[in-house]
Amino acid sequence: MIISWPVIRILDLFGRWPDAMARVMNRAMSRFGPYQPGVHDVLVCSYFKSGTNWTMHIAVQIAHRGNASFEHIHDLVAWPEVRGRFGRAIAVPIEDESPWRNSPTALRIIKTHLRFDQVPYSPAARYICVVRDPKDVFVSSYHFVRDSMLGSLMPSKDKWLRNFLSPDHAFSGSWGEHLASCWQARQRPNVLFLTYEEMQRDLPAAIRRIAALMDVQLSAAELEAVVRQTSFAHMKRIADRFELSQRARSGGPRHTMIRRGIAGHSSELLTSAEQQHIDAHFRAELARLGCDFDYDEVFGLVRGEGEHHVA
Repeated sequence: MIISWPVIRILDLFGRWPDAMARVMNRAMSRFGPYQPGVHDVLVCSYFKSGTNWTMHIAVQIAHRGNASFEHIHDLVAWPEVRGRFGRAIAVPIEDESPWRNSPTALRIIKTHLRFDQVPYSPAARYICVVRDPKDVFVSSYHFVRDSMLGSLMPSKDKWLRNFLSPDHAFSGSWGEHLASCWQARQRPNVLFLTYEEMQRDLPAAIRRIAALMDVQLSAAELEAVVRQTSFAHMKRIADRFELSQRARSGGPRHTMIRRGIAGHSSELLTSAEQQHIDAHFRAELARLGCDFDYDEVFGLVRGEGEHHVA
């Protein structure tokens, strides 16, 4: 997406930046496509900047029993809403069967940022829904979009926050609608609902739950290998294998996909009033949607300090 200063200035003058960008990106990435998931498919359904790379790497390593090797994660993981020539440069096509055929468990991973109700459902497939504190999502998305996409064209924090709280936020739409859609599906036997924060508190336990969903029995050595491969320290060392620009060979910036990944530290960018504003907004949004997810229990401001994990 190439945007020039004059275009940005005009959009900003009329109060349409970054909302115009968000609408364009949402229209371009709002459709999963005709593919119907099946027995070989494990779908990671997560909101933008909510631990997607971390979760899909865990699933990839489980599918390969802790021994997955790749030049880029998207050599093995399809991303169906990114289509056309750009999509083929970014990720292996969803129609390509080689990822599951070359997997010892005959499983492959599919990534999507769409709401659960926008993703084709099949009882034969598996679905991992991951949600993250929206305050941390906001901070991670702000740094990512600024550092990897817009640079000096990045809107101010206030404008980005206004867009984040709108139904048409860039890349994934409404955080509240995304969570509510996943939460509603959580009791299906082939759906696993996880929070980024519980994955962070006990990574081996999260891996065991994901492996159980995938019906993969890991030995003690294989579990240890998956934990080692998906630790923050290891993924930071191989960060270029998760950069979209690296696979597309676009010459874009490196090491922006995996930044700090710290849960509960949104105060690095947000004031206390802004944090409370985000909490109040999504508390009301979930109530409006009729979602009984306990927002304050999971994402309220009074929480312990987090440790490093993957953004």
